[in-house]
Amino acid sequence: MMLLEGDQLTRKYQVAGQEPVWALRDVSCRIAAGSWTTIAGPSGSGKSSLLALLAALDRPTAGRVLVEGQDISFATDVRQALYRKERIGIVFQEYQLLEQLTAWENVAMPLLVTNMKYRARQQRAMELLAVVGLESRAVHLPRQLSGGERQRVALARALVHDPDILFADEPTSNIDNNAVQMVMTMFNRLKKEGHTLVIISHDPQMEAPADQILSLENGRLAA
Repeated sequence: MMLLEGDQLTRKYQVAGQEPVWALRDVSCRIAAGSWTTIAGPSGSGKSSLLALLAALDRPTAGRVLVEGQDISFATDVRQALYRKERIGIVFQEYQLLEQLTAWENVAMPLLVTNMKYRARQQRAMELLAVVGLESRAVHLPRQLSGGERQRVALARALVHDPDILFADEPTSNIDNNAVQMVMTMFNRLKKEGHTLVIISHDPQMEAPADQILSLENGRLAA
């Protein structure tokens, strides 16, 4: 049984008075536990739409998403929220850090919905910041960090609850080469530890280590 499957996923966006936009059409994919999948394709090809459906951030117009054989795409809001809380971590392209919070507070944010005490949340956040090489920047605000440092804070936040699946949207698009290499090292380490990686990227470096590459063109899987 696959960990994650997309079954004939279609996503149509409709704006009143305008022609519909078909972001995805009949896209099917299978993602094994512990694998690395890179979603590639030009801008507007449907990459982010596919990630949003697989991460239960959006619902398909047609088709379904299966997690260990169970349909999550049309599950209740509560069940989808539990899936996002317990099974996945997401690194967004623009980081989406809260500007008024320090680095460690941003990392600890997902733990606020748990029963974990303040000190335990702080300790867990500091552990993850140490893993990404930013323990010394723990009390800095996002505006005091470089793009690469913000990206690593976002990565630490996505990992703070030890998710089974890590989704990342263009994780190397806004950072320098040194930061890219650190992110690559981290992703390879996560895969070796048994995490499942689903990564959107234009970067060829993100394709080389992948177990499979899903290439999208105009909302469809390329041959």
